[in-house]
Amino acid sequence: MSDPADLRTESRTAAGGSPPDDPELAARLRLVLNRLARRLRSQTPGELSPSLLSALVTIERQGPITLGELARCERVRPPSVSRMAASLERLGLVRRETDSADRRFARLSLTSEGRRTVQRARTRKTAYLAKKLRKLDQAELAVVRAALPVLERLLEDDS
Repeated sequence: MSDPADLRTESRTAAGGSPPDDPELAARLRLVLNRLARRLRSQTPGELSPSLLSALVTIERQGPITLGELARCERVRPPSVSRMAASLERLGLVRRETDSADRRFARLSLTSEGRRTVQRARTRKTAYLAKKLRKLDQAELAVVRAALPVLERLLEDDS
């Protein structure tokens, strides 16, 4: 099995210093990532939709956060984020508080139940992946470990 660092160097060298355009690789990667994401979404606990869980995680990471900030982070329109916030509030997962600096804005933050829900979702998804990874041999696990920094780099421009 080739060292992944050698493969990166070979691919850049073959194309004069930049990676080759490989539509088949992009298509296969898209398919694998979409299927994996779908399977991970199915591990979401309870009555939460994937979009509500995503909003909950964003609130945890960014919070307290305004509805406008949440809409930008989630890349949805304000009416959608208002409905999401109302659902999360109704479920007791977030609390809405008026911004002390500007009373026209409300900020969302997680309740203790919201934090537990996020942790439960992470635990379930991690357990799902751990179970799948146990089916791989050491050489395959090494390839996955080596690929992680490269996959993480693919996400750097999307923040």
